[in-house]
Amino acid sequence: MIDLHTHVLPGIDDGPPDLEGSLAFVRAAHRGGTRTLVATPHVSTSYRNTSALIAERVEEINDAIAREGLDVRVVAGAEIAASRVADLDPDELRALSLGDGPWLLIECPLSPRATGFDAVVLYLRDAGHRIVLAHPERCPAFQKDPGALRSLVAAGMLTSVTAGSLAGGFGREAARCARLLAEEGILHNVVSDAHDAVKRPPELRPQLLQAGLGGLSEWLVEQVPAAILAGEEVPPSPAATIGAEAPPRRSRAWWRRRRVTQR
Repeated sequence: MIDLHTHVLPGIDDGPPDLEGSLAFVRAAHRGGTRTLVATPHVSTSYRNTSALIAERVEEINDAIAREGLDVRVVAGAEIAASRVADLDPDELRALSLGDGPWLLIECPLSPRATGFDAVVLYLRDAGHRIVLAHPERCPAFQKDPGALRSLVAAGMLTSVTAGSLAGGFGREAARCARLLAEEGILHNVVSDAHDAVKRPPELRPQLLQAGLGGLSEWLVEQVPAAILAGEEVPPSPAATIGAEAPPRRSRAWWRRRRVTQR
């Protein structure tokens, strides 16, 4: 399996504080069947990480993994806050992509207001980047108005849902929203968003099975992330039915109810 969103690097954000903590994280991922971890440390106002620092820490953890003889590799990426996009020059943005492809992982806001978020991700798309939306099911604006998220998916963006949300680990609303995405066929990837080996561990398979997504697991945690890392087209989803609930009433997107000024 490929875990496209992890905080595995030591001492760089709110993930493991040191190399030993990172190795414990990798061991836990290995036990669970994950063979590729994409390191996506925060690039935000709180954690002003750079592509150069991320590359340095990726090399460090891969050297340590090799010494232990574990069949796991760590690939560079980043979880970019929308508030930092204007500060990053084009070369740095490209260097923060996931693997060797054009995809950027953009953090969906966890605050109640998401004013301007759509303008940022559409700006990035128009600049030639492709966008993976991190944990949209945990975004209060999308929970309140799923139509906003549908519009971004229609604009070419992919959703990456936290496995813990499927199991209710981030609350009822996040679980409801994650299931809605799956039922509507706009859930494209499931990740651990793990921060350590114990409290927020790198688990994928148990939550997929609990949510009834076992039949889609190969697509969600192998085929889609592999295509993203390689910069290839994402393969179509296999036909699968995971629920019989009626589709929700479509509501007007939140950014069409507000005037948004692009920076």
